Amino acid sequence: MKTRLMAAAAPLVLGAALLGGFSVTAHAKTAEKIAATYSGPFAKPSTLPFHAPDFTQYKDADWQPAIEAGIAAKRAEIKAIAANKAKPSFENTIVAMERAGTLYDRAYNVFSQLTSANTSDALDAIDTAMSPKISALNDDIYLDDALFARVKAVHDSAEGKALTGEDAMLLATTYDKFVHRGALLSAAQKVELKAMNLEIAKLETAFSQKLTTATAAKAPIFDSAAQLDGLSQAEIAAAAKLAADKGHAGKFMLALDNTTQQAALTSLNNRASRKILWDASVNRTSGGDAYDTTAMVTQIATLRAKKARLVGAPDFATYQMYDRMVKTPAKAMEFMKGFVPALRATQDREAALLEAAAKADGGKSGGQAIKLEPWDWSYYAEKVRKAKYDLDENQIKPYFEVWRTLEDGVFYAANKTYGLTFKRRTDLPVYHPTMRAYEVFDADGSSLAIFYYDPFARSNKRGGAWMNNFVEQSYLLGEKPVVSNTLNIAPPAEGQPALVSFDNVETMFHEFGHALHGFFASQKYPSLSGTNTARDFVEFPSQFNENFATIPEVLNHYAKHYQTGAAIPPELIAKIEAAKTFNQGLGLGETLSAAMLDIQWHQLSPEEAAQPPMAFEAKALAATGLNTDMIPPRYKTPYFRHIWDNGYASGYYSYIWTEMLAHDGWDWVVKHGGMTRANGDHIRKTFLGQGHTKDFAELYRDFTGHDPEVQPMVEARGLAPKAK
Repeated sequence: MKTRLMAAAAPLVLGAALLGGFSVTAHAKTAEKIAATYSGPFAKPSTLPFHAPDFTQYKDADWQPAIEAGIAAKRAEIKAIAANKAKPSFENTIVAMERAGTLYDRAYNVFSQLTSANTSDALDAIDTAMSPKISALNDDIYLDDALFARVKAVHDSAEGKALTGEDAMLLATTYDKFVHRGALLSAAQKVELKAMNLEIAKLETAFSQKLTTATAAKAPIFDSAAQLDGLSQAEIAAAAKLAADKGHAGKFMLALDNTTQQAALTSLNNRASRKILWDASVNRTSGGDAYDTTAMVTQIATLRAKKARLVGAPDFATYQMYDRMVKTPAKAMEFMKGFVPALRATQDREAALLEAAAKADGGKSGGQAIKLEPWDWSYYAEKVRKAKYDLDENQIKPYFEVWRTLEDGVFYAANKTYGLTFKRRTDLPVYHPTMRAYEVFDADGSSLAIFYYDPFARSNKRGGAWMNNFVEQSYLLGEKPVVSNTLNIAPPAEGQPALVSFDNVETMFHEFGHALHGFFASQKYPSLSGTNTARDFVEFPSQFNENFATIPEVLNHYAKHYQTGAAIPPELIAKIEAAKTFNQGLGLGETLSAAMLDIQWHQLSPEEAAQPPMAFEAKALAATGLNTDMIPPRYKTPYFRHIWDNGYASGYYSYIWTEMLAHDGWDWVVKHGGMTRANGDHIRKTFLGQGHTKDFAELYRDFTGHDPEVQPMVEARGLAPKAK
């Protein structure tokens, strides 16, 4: 997942240079005064390379003053632009807005990552206090009549119509964003919209914080190691350590993954333990206790529906998709429904296969045959996979150690394809000791970016995996990218290697695809730079990059046994490849049902959104045509952070849409020689280094020479035979 933060930091320079040549107004002087009176660690850019954050300088008490000063300064800068008496121009209005807010961005880009990856009660309290103020700031910008009048004047002017390239895109996206956020509403409607936005911001922050807390608190406790039979000794040791750390010495705890499915379900031999883990996962935030989020969901969904109605959209999904590659929720649903017939047939076929395995397993010693339940699916899928493909996850893990996978796999592929090299920087401070920092060098040897890697799960880290920019690339602001990848790989027990599943390996390559999108950013304007693209395009580079994980040259370079150093055997690679299309009923099914659930939630009217969330979820899932009783969505409604806080509302379909782009795009790579430097240069030139400088469909056509085609994905997923 990509987390899109605010525009990157740059020195706070006000006055004529900032404001496109017009005289400094009282508002600009106010901004200068605010910047001068704030003396905290964000008053000036970091002195570290590329203005990378200096984590040694930040204390809990620093955050709120810095963000508040940044908000005040940005508000004053924007007011200065709106109050300018000079004729509106692209430079003194649109470009000036791109320059505004550097103090705010400098502080908030770091704070936002910490509240996601290494939070505390103190940071959560500050986040709660700041989120409504940030919402108010955005409304004060986009609902400012004087400012919009200037934007519209430039948009409608001869100067505006004559702009080309990145300048034209910046003007178009700026104008569209103002209209989308309510600039055309009446004064009374704007007051109403501001109140809604404020309440939504508070609820989204509260939802996210409660979910993070619940996911940690609801980790199930087991009394004995015997209950965890099937897990490795390292995994059992990690469970014992987690329990001890949480005050349950002598017991065992399994930390919850953020998804419905839990990794341990594939291995736990004790069926009662599987059910305990399953129940803890699916009920973590819907049990009617202090961790229940369902009331928040109702409030958020209702307010969003009311907001859409206020701005004249038929529903929130339509409102959200104004700038997407897929333009409407109807088209998104049509695209997804196209997979349902073949996928449902696959689910039914696989369910029968697993049901037979479960019955055979239950009757081995004359016991009662087992009826397959959702908590059994992954367990028996693993058994069938072992039997059918002679492939055992425990055979695979010893070949995938986290840091070797990163440095000898992920980095190696980037070197062979794009010419990048990486140097570990132990002199750069990090916010957690298990992280690493690297300097990234381009093919010509020039320093390109700073990269941070934070791989391991923690109780104070939200679930999932994501990329973010501490500093966004921009020629206008003179900034180079400072990027991080954050994952939630189970940490190893002390003294043990950090071994991961192949799913984790693919996630590592996935998130690094986002990082590459950030590294290769080469834009003038920060709001168009790198990963600042539509939700249904931003996941394309990341899904595309997953393909490098299994290129034989790459795989043989990093997949080495952690004890012997031996390369992964060719026969094991063949088994991995052969098993790729197995268990698609779960693999694609849980994602597709979650994406369809998301769209259905955001097509509700305010009245419909007020119904009990779990009752609506049941109806929505039944309407998908998939076997959601046995294979629930990847995220059920009460813990679907992507759509209730992370900006993926009406956008979770993006993962499927961009997977289609990635398979079709990879088909082009294969047909043009595979992993070569020439292809790497073409990829970078056509889409990976282009940010949002063109229409997304045009970027894709620049790369492949044609519009996206779904057949390569259908074949790769095993839903149809490969064309001969």
